[in-house]
Amino acid sequence: MRLNIYLLCTLLGCALITSAQDNYDVAKIPAELLKNATAVIRNDELTVTVRSISNATVSCRFAVTILSKNGDGLAGMSEYYDKFSSIYNLKAAMYDAKGVKIKSYKLSDFKDESLTGDGTMFDDNRIKKLAFLNSNYPYTIEYSYDKDYRGYLNFPTWVGIGSYDTSVEKSFYTLQIPKELTFKYLKSKGLQTDSTVANNKITYKWSARELMAIEQEPMSTGILSLTPWVRTSPNQFEYDNFPGNVDSWKNLGSWVYQLSTDGQLLPEATKATVKKLIATAKTDKEKIAVLYQYLQSNTRYVSVQLGIGGFRPITATKVAAVNYGDCKALSNYMKALLQEAGIKSNLVVLGSGMPSMNPDFASFGQANHMIVCIPAAKDTTWLECTSQYMPMGFLGNDNSARMVLLITPEGGKLVKTPVYKPEDNFQNRITAVALTAEGTADVSIHTTYGASQYEDNLGMMLIEPTAQRKRLMNNLGIPNMEISSASYTQPNKEIPKLEENIVLKSTQMMSQGGDKLFLTLNLLNRRESVPRKVENRKTPFSVPYGYVDNDQITYTLPQGYKVEFIPKDILLESEFGKYTAKVMLKDNALVYTRTQMINSKQYPPEKYQSLVDFYKKIYLADKQKAILAKVN
Repeated sequence: MRLNIYLLCTLLGCALITSAQDNYDVAKIPAELLKNATAVIRNDELTVTVRSISNATVSCRFAVTILSKNGDGLAGMSEYYDKFSSIYNLKAAMYDAKGVKIKSYKLSDFKDESLTGDGTMFDDNRIKKLAFLNSNYPYTIEYSYDKDYRGYLNFPTWVGIGSYDTSVEKSFYTLQIPKELTFKYLKSKGLQTDSTVANNKITYKWSARELMAIEQEPMSTGILSLTPWVRTSPNQFEYDNFPGNVDSWKNLGSWVYQLSTDGQLLPEATKATVKKLIATAKTDKEKIAVLYQYLQSNTRYVSVQLGIGGFRPITATKVAAVNYGDCKALSNYMKALLQEAGIKSNLVVLGSGMPSMNPDFASFGQANHMIVCIPAAKDTTWLECTSQYMPMGFLGNDNSARMVLLITPEGGKLVKTPVYKPEDNFQNRITAVALTAEGTADVSIHTTYGASQYEDNLGMMLIEPTAQRKRLMNNLGIPNMEISSASYTQPNKEIPKLEENIVLKSTQMMSQGGDKLFLTLNLLNRRESVPRKVENRKTPFSVPYGYVDNDQITYTLPQGYKVEFIPKDILLESEFGKYTAKVMLKDNALVYTRTQMINSKQYPPEKYQSLVDFYKKIYLADKQKAILAKVN
């Protein structure tokens, strides 16, 4: 299957593509491969031929039968290239259900476009692509091309099944390399490696046949545990005339360090600004805070992906002059500002939103981002330099709790980023509801979001009031409401905490039956669904992050009514988390409190039903009602 590999805010296009066969008659597909499949890959072949540390060719051949509209996501070809690579021998065709060719595509049918997107100012990456359109199912497409690299950092990764609901007839990965060069690979358990030696070259081969489709399961952490895969990487390389060695994380870090080490000089005017900014700061922490705020206030993110510029940061002098840069440039600039203040820091390479770096397998394909770290014995500080809002020290959910590469003068060193516990990712909400006998209500809501929940809701502070209210109308779930006011503030820029204040009216807060009013106690934070049941689940599962939600709602009783019934206290506990809910009558008000704590870790498939049962209990508990009756 096709995978794309990124590094340090740039892109090195390496694709896993494939091979054709002579007969695409759908009737020849084995019956078991049609089960749960929206597409069947008929042949998938990738051949990597390495000639030297700076020259390689990737040959790709691919054929897939699209069984239904849901499989159209595979009915396209796209491949990236830049000034260090070229694509040629492009061919494509389409076949009907019986395997009869109905269309051949010309070179002019392939689109050639710039890959530049929003926030990218400098970019020499381009893409060749072709969309196959057909409304008659099933149909088969095939395409092939060759790609030459004049400098490379990585080899493609091969995955037998790369997407859900897709089965595979045949898939092959071949890597040929001169004997004098070395490379490394990781593979899935049980996958056979075949190797041969001929003409001073070693050829490695991996293959898979008749892989049945994998259904997507709720909360799945992916399908790599169920499909064969191979990850490969050169040990020696040369890119844009910069040679390097990636046989260890230490050596990979040394290459990155050499690219950035001479780019941290600041203009005299900026040096003077630094001295002025830190003049009253008493501690290093205060200095870091004021310089980080200066960076956020005076720079903006712009992607730069030009040759080695996709890996070497723009100099601090340049950033000071233009006030923009990509993640590498802004991180390098922040390092220079700290250096001027007498504070040592390190650049950090990591995979934002990607798994931790594998300690036993150094490669470029595991990184796509750069940040700054100020090491300390007890209070290490991490700085995300591309955000104008992220608090000092907060990395966000995509960059926390993972192994990353600290760049030091001695080379790369793997370290772990901070872990945010459920109690860090909090939502604390206090709500006051004044009820009337007609079932209407005046509602005021005050919510504080922390860490990952702060990150999830930060966008509300950055959009216009009209857009804020539109989202609230869609998300709050209160019937017949009219929002009077809504505001979002971040009281302290150094703390990942967001304050939300909402005032609204509702004309349908309660339901009525005879002389009684029925009040759903959990007004705003109900679990509205339960993950669907899965028989014989196959994949592990997890939640995006652990969190704690605390809700307190005070309902002032309507005039002329008393409490007839309130539910008993609820306590639910499992390895997945803890839930409590209780309601008490206090003076002329019902006070409802609810706490939900959810753990975050990966669970094996066999525990999924227990999770569904736990969530179902929460779902039912969140629907509990109090009953109010008229006073005689």
